[in-house]
Amino acid sequence: MAAKCWAQYTLQQDYLQGGNFFEQFSFFTAPDPTDGFVTYVDQATAQAAGLIQSSGNQVTISVDDTSTTTTGRQSVRLTSLQSYQSGLFIIDLAHMPGSICGTWPAFWTVGPDWPNQGEIDIIEGVNQNTMNAMTLHTGDGCTINNSGFSGTLSTSDCYTYAPNQASNAGCSIDATSGNTYGTGFNNAGGGVYAMELTANSIAVYFFTRASIPENVLSDSPDPSTWGEPLSYFSGDCDFASKFTNQQIVFDVTFCGQWAGAVWPTSSCASQFGSSCENYVGQNPSAFSESYWSINSLKVFENTEHWPADDYASSTTRRPFHPAFQLETSTTFDDHLIR
Repeated sequence: MAAKCWAQYTLQQDYLQGGNFFEQFSFFTAPDPTDGFVTYVDQATAQAAGLIQSSGNQVTISVDDTSTTTTGRQSVRLTSLQSYQSGLFIIDLAHMPGSICGTWPAFWTVGPDWPNQGEIDIIEGVNQNTMNAMTLHTGDGCTINNSGFSGTLSTSDCYTYAPNQASNAGCSIDATSGNTYGTGFNNAGGGVYAMELTANSIAVYFFTRASIPENVLSDSPDPSTWGEPLSYFSGDCDFASKFTNQQIVFDVTFCGQWAGAVWPTSSCASQFGSSCENYVGQNPSAFSESYWSINSLKVFENTEHWPADDYASSTTRRPFHPAFQLETSTTFDDHLIR
C-alpha cells in the first residue's frame, strides 16, 4: 500500500509564474559529462536559434532540428538556481522528447557533490524506449524494498558502485505502461509527474492527461489521495542525508554512455546503420519531436511534521547509470556521469 496522509504542502516556487522561467535556471555549456554527441548552448544562443520559447503559460525547450553537424547537435541543459532539501515537485508536461533513435532526454534532480548528495531521475529513457525509468544514485549505504509501487523493480542498491549489481546502476524502478514516456506519452496528450522527497522515502507519481486528480495541479496538492505511486523508494536508507541540495535539471543529449552504448544492439542500428553519431549528425529533421513543452512546474514545501516511526508504519554522473528496458525488451546496463 502507498503511504497515507504523509504531509501538508504549501507552494514554495512556481517556475512559470511571472514569465521569467529561464532566469531561474543556469545554462550548462561545458562538454557533456556523459560523452554525448551534443553541444550545449548558452541562453543567448538558445534564444536566437529558437531552442527556448515562452508563450503565455507554456515554456518549450528544444534541440536543433535544422542543421547537420559533425561536432554535436545543439541542445539545452538547464539547472535550477534554487536547491531543495525536501519537497513535492510537480510538473505538467504537454510534450516530452519523443522515442527517437539517438536521443537521451532526462528530467531529474541532483546535489552538487555527486553521488554523495544524491540524484533522482524522475523521467529518463533512450532511443526508442516506450516506458519510463526512475532511478536513484547515492553514496554507499542505501538500499530499497520491493513494495509500495506499481512499477517493476530493476535494481535495489542505490550505491553508484554497488558490488552486487552492474557498475553504477543505482536503484531503479521501471514503468510498465507505454504512456509514461516519449512518443506514447505525447500521443496520450501528455500528463503530470510528481516527485515527493522526504526524510523517509522518495515517491514518483504519474497521471495521464485524462486521469489527473483534482488537487494535483492546485496550490494544495495532497499525495495521500493519489493512490499507489509509480515508484516508491524506501528501505535501509537515510534519505535526509543521501539527498541534499537537490537542483532541478532538464536536458536532452545524444548517443553517449547510454543511447550510444546500446545503439548496436537496438533496433536503431538495424534501421539507421552502425553509427549513432552519424545518424544524429546527418538527420536533423529526425529530432523535430525532441522537445519539452511545460505547462507548469511547481515545488511545494512540507509544513507538517511527524515521527519517523509513524511515517514508516503508514506505508505498506557522475559515471554509468540504471538497468533499463529497450523497445526490444532486452535488458542492458546503462552507466553514466552527468
